[in-house]
Amino acid sequence: MTLAYLCIVVSLFIPLGCAIYAKLSVKGYNNRTPREFLAGLEGKAKRANYAQNNFYETFPAFGVGVVVAHQLGAVQSTVDSLAITYVIARISYAVFYIIDNHILRTAAWFVGFGATLALFFSNA
Repeated sequence: MTLAYLCIVVSLFIPLGCAIYAKLSVKGYNNRTPREFLAGLEGKAKRANYAQNNFYETFPAFGVGVVVAHQLGAVQSTVDSLAITYVIARISYAVFYIIDNHILRTAAWFVGFGATLALFFSNA
């Protein structure tokens, strides 16, 4: 397994961390009606839930990008570096979202998006 493929697996735990934070940072979590509970969140817990949701919007393109880069025979160190960049950017994005730093959150989003986009052209 390449480091880039491992980054796909590692990145699956990012939204899990956000979900755990959102659900355990406030009292009253109800596993019978989790969506109702999440809809009533405020502050950091609400932003953690939003960060989790945003991850699911970016992850498919990242995963496909890693596979495409491998299939096209891109230099492995380049693919690995881009995948690591994505993971670091997405962790940073989640942290900045939770602490409500919209400027750094946006910067982290662009870094992650740039790394994902670069995967598709890493063999060029």
